[in-house]
Amino acid sequence: MQKNQVRKAVIPVAGFGTRLFPATKVVKKELFPIIDRDGRAKPVILAIIEEAISAGIAEVGIVVQPDDKEIFENLLKNPPKKELLEKLSPQNQEYSQYLEDLGSKITILLQEEQLGYGHAVFCAKDWVQNEPFLLMLGDHIYASDIEKSCASQVLDVYEQVNQNVVGLTTMPAEIIHKAGCITGVWQELNSILSVTQLYEKPTIEYAKQHLRVEGMAENDFLGIFGLYLLTPKIFDFLAEHINQNFRERGEFQLTSCLEKLRQEEGMTGYVVKGKCFDTGLPDAYRQTMIDFRNF
Repeated sequence: MQKNQVRKAVIPVAGFGTRLFPATKVVKKELFPIIDRDGRAKPVILAIIEEAISAGIAEVGIVVQPDDKEIFENLLKNPPKKELLEKLSPQNQEYSQYLEDLGSKITILLQEEQLGYGHAVFCAKDWVQNEPFLLMLGDHIYASDIEKSCASQVLDVYEQVNQNVVGLTTMPAEIIHKAGCITGVWQELNSILSVTQLYEKPTIEYAKQHLRVEGMAENDFLGIFGLYLLTPKIFDFLAEHINQNFRERGEFQLTSCLEKLRQEEGMTGYVVKGKCFDTGLPDAYRQTMIDFRNF
């Protein structure tokens, strides 16, 4: 195996989906439907898995709450009952088989306690083992502006630079308090940069003082896109925070560990040629339903 070959992707989906309550009391937000370009209704998680597979990922680990394991197994591992399968159109019967084939590449991982996003990522440590891996958010779907998928673009940059990569997108100042934000020095203008700081949900004042990027408009910043290519060293920093009970906003977070990873190994930022669609907020989900199919 080549040193830089990436085989695995991790998708944490163990959150409570509080921002979409009460719908998430009965349906996991990762199972909310979207309509794809072919007009097929599919759960959000399926679009994310397909994004990973499109990039050549061979195995996908999904981090779930124990109570939700059966739901995801029913989607990805178990065929429909015979009487339902017979009612499906020939195209959907074929798609059912496709889902089973896809399911053979999926491993269900458990987060026994919901202790934050960083903790959910840490739950994939033993499965990932000592390999670089693609990390994807469980409530974001992606649409590329070019022939290569968004995930493929990030993997290509990793192969080029052979260090941690964080996917980026331009964000206006008024929304950066909702996202991770980075600054750095351009290696290729408006495309690739060396990351010099990551910061979670900055205020506009902090961003204007510390997170400006040369050549960008005054009210534009680089926000995290929702795709990361990480070395297994990230698990050391996550373990350190968990063992020391170092929590931020009551939970174990990822971004502060990414900053430590950057300091130790270096990190490249890549402005993804594409759009990230958020399905984790009511208005954003509604807009995704409108825009995703036609993007």
